[in-house]
Amino acid sequence: MASLWSSLNITNISEFTLLGFPLGFQTKVVLFIVFLSVYLLTITSNVIIICLVKCNQQLHKPMYFFLANFSFLEIWYISVTVPKMLSDFLDQGRKISMVGCFIQFYFFFFFGSTENILLVIMSFDRYIAICYPLQYFIIMTERLCRLLAVGAWITSVIAMMIVIIPVSRLSFCGSNDIDHVFCDFSPLVKLSCSGTKMSEVTFFFLAGVVMIGCFSLIMASYVHIIMTVIATSSTTGLRSALTTCTSHFTVVFIYYGTVMFMYLRPSATISFSIDKVVSVFYAVLTPLMNPIIYSLRNKEVKKAMQRSLRDSMKCFQTVKKPQTCLAFHYKQ
Repeated sequence: MASLWSSLNITNISEFTLLGFPLGFQTKVVLFIVFLSVYLLTITSNVIIICLVKCNQQLHKPMYFFLANFSFLEIWYISVTVPKMLSDFLDQGRKISMVGCFIQFYFFFFFGSTENILLVIMSFDRYIAICYPLQYFIIMTERLCRLLAVGAWITSVIAMMIVIIPVSRLSFCGSNDIDHVFCDFSPLVKLSCSGTKMSEVTFFFLAGVVMIGCFSLIMASYVHIIMTVIATSSTTGLRSALTTCTSHFTVVFIYYGTVMFMYLRPSATISFSIDKVVSVFYAVLTPLMNPIIYSLRNKEVKKAMQRSLRDSMKCFQTVKKPQTCLAFHYKQ
């Protein structure tokens, strides 16, 4: 990565200014409090899911292994943009170095690409569980689950390296004002005074392949699930199967509805005033909604959470030593 950043063209711009939202200081303070609360709640809820999956034997299943991976991803995904947004609410300068901007750009889309692939893997897991229930644990072995998770991360690393190389070679010699809340693709390339055709073609081609490809695979999985359940089950069975997949389905439509609006447009030169609001939605609010949707609509997760809370209450109410208390908790 160091050699990549050192290959950046030398220009008369060494930093950018993120214009953000043109709001008064008092409004920004309110937004700072709101965004900080959302950020802390997102981190906390995702950490809770990871801990529940790790500490509860009942959740040691492929579905929850991928859910824990997804929660781990969401923690980093929101941390790429929100801390900088929070500082910009209170800092009138709102500066970000060129290298810092490219790093934010790379990791934001790296985690976004990984999220796309993980959603496909989670839909595949549900497809196997419902369409091939007797072979589920034979197919979805621990080794396969780990390979799928690692494959999602490695694929995203490679895809984003293909994107970042042409973007990093752009020259910036005019305005350094990025009309956005973070270093997004379209606002960034607009500032370039060199040819951006290669960067735009590469970015939108890969964005289309990743988003349309992943979305198509997810839809194909659910079409097969519905057809299988209709052919083999009663109306009650169909309702039960759809309830099992509703949480994942909801996350998919919320996520893809926003990112497709942002990144599958005809040209990077198109700009909408609502872009910043949409960006905040999928970069800040979606990582918060995902653990809430998964936990509130999943009976096993709710039972595991209730069991952990009950054990913790027993632990604090007992007069045993702390070491004994911890031992009691891990026996459960």
